[in-house]
Amino acid sequence: MLYFVPTPIGNLSDISLRSLQLLEEASLFLCEDTRVTKRLLHLLHERGLLKRTFEAQFLSMHSHNMSQMLGKLDFEMLRNKTVVYLSDAGMPAVSDPGCELVRFAQEHHIDYDVLPGANAALLAYAQSGFCETRFLFYGFLPHKGSDRTDALHEAMYSGYVTIIYESPHRLLKLLEQICNIDAQRGVFLLKEATKKYEQRFKGSVGEIFERLQHETIKGEWVVVLNSDTKRCATITVEDIVKLDLPKKQAAKLIAKITGKPVKQCYHELI
Repeated sequence: MLYFVPTPIGNLSDISLRSLQLLEEASLFLCEDTRVTKRLLHLLHERGLLKRTFEAQFLSMHSHNMSQMLGKLDFEMLRNKTVVYLSDAGMPAVSDPGCELVRFAQEHHIDYDVLPGANAALLAYAQSGFCETRFLFYGFLPHKGSDRTDALHEAMYSGYVTIIYESPHRLLKLLEQICNIDAQRGVFLLKEATKKYEQRFKGSVGEIFERLQHETIKGEWVVVLNSDTKRCATITVEDIVKLDLPKKQAAKLIAKITGKPVKQCYHELI
């Protein structure tokens, strides 16, 4: 049977008893990165959480080779042995490789299970204090260009609390871009979740952007943007037209609140 096993996102003690049991039993490890998985298993063994020495088979299966590797999988082993899939950290298939393998198991009638475990997005949302029952998870935004700008505007005006992952070398740029849209928007940032140097920052985007100019940015970050439900509830086409936005982006926003096709909204703007 195939199991998707979440791994700790920082603190090794967050691994579950059920996950440890499967790691003890596994005949085959499918890994986002075999080096990272072997390092994790070594640390767990070193701490006495795992008893076995790992002579099992390890295969690399990540976003760049997933399709190729799916064609090489041993169906008999998947059905009759304990096979585990692990991403480098957190829940497989959630802003991490694994989704294609889930779909592969469904299409080929292979029994599978996904274990619950650590997830940085949910952890940051729970710590944020933004008490809404609904939120949007964007993962990583596109890195640059109009795709990134479009995605950010969509996130800013969604009407929901929005969760974004960001790398340290793009974090200040992200905050600057958000400031240019709405410097007063409430934001919560979680750095290095569950690790020794975990830090939390909360305030307006403008305040946090200014503060982080003088902080160490290294590490993994989760950005939780508060919703702007009041503005979203009353925003009009005229409000969007007045914004300093490229017509393509403005057309997308107008289409969202009017229900018209984006192409029609774009032609009306020009």
